[in-house]
Amino acid sequence: MKLKILHETSYSYDAPIEALAQSLRLTPSVHEGQRVGEWRISVSGGQRGAGFRDGAGDWVEGWTVRGPIDKVVVTIQGLIETRDTAGVLRGHRETINPLVYMRSTPATRSNDALQALAHSVKGEDGLDLAHELSAAVHGAIAYVPGATEVWTSAAEALALGQGVCQDHAHALIACARARGLPARYVSGYLHSNLDGTPHDAAHAWAEIHVGTLGWVGFDAANACCPDDRYIRLGSGYDAPDAAPVRGMAFGPSRESLDVRVHVEEIQQ
Repeated sequence: MKLKILHETSYSYDAPIEALAQSLRLTPSVHEGQRVGEWRISVSGGQRGAGFRDGAGDWVEGWTVRGPIDKVVVTIQGLIETRDTAGVLRGHRETINPLVYMRSTPATRSNDALQALAHSVKGEDGLDLAHELSAAVHGAIAYVPGATEVWTSAAEALALGQGVCQDHAHALIACARARGLPARYVSGYLHSNLDGTPHDAAHAWAEIHVGTLGWVGFDAANACCPDDRYIRLGSGYDAPDAAPVRGMAFGPSRESLDVRVHVEEIQQ
């Protein structure tokens, strides 16, 4: 599938700030399931700094903007060709040992309810167990936009019984780790839901490390594995760690955020 992406993030400030420094993880991952044809990142009034590929195989680059400024727009425009690998992350070069992803974070910390959900499935084999855990999370947390906040934890989302893709990913990560499987959070884009409904927003899912297969993606929110509708950007322990944009504004100003994402299929 050939996909065209437009992603704009606007930061507005109620008073001019002195400067802005950002770390961007907005370049698609290099693996067998996707091939980038064209990809441009721009920051209004910004200067590109150094870039590097981290131990998880993600490309990270720095940007700075000198003030005074009251608005900054980060724009991504790209063309990418994807193919279905049944969720298996093949050809992705990284140096971090998968066992590192057994580490818990505030967003993915387990509790009695998550432990009970994790042990409610009987799968023994790594891949079967991972599929069953994803199905269990899908059944326990209904997809309800706006039901949770960016800082909602997996335990809180499970108690509420509602959430968005971030909550499904956090809960699945917690459950996988409870059953001894390394798991991590993945940020990216989704072209459309299974019924064909356009998904004009950033997206997130989980990857679980299952034996010789390695990392396999699971989107518990949509009850499927990532296919050619998905574009993978980067990964981390949880949503804050895998955030596509991280940064700091210098100045006593209040920030507001507006995000626009459009993913469009183009003719072969």
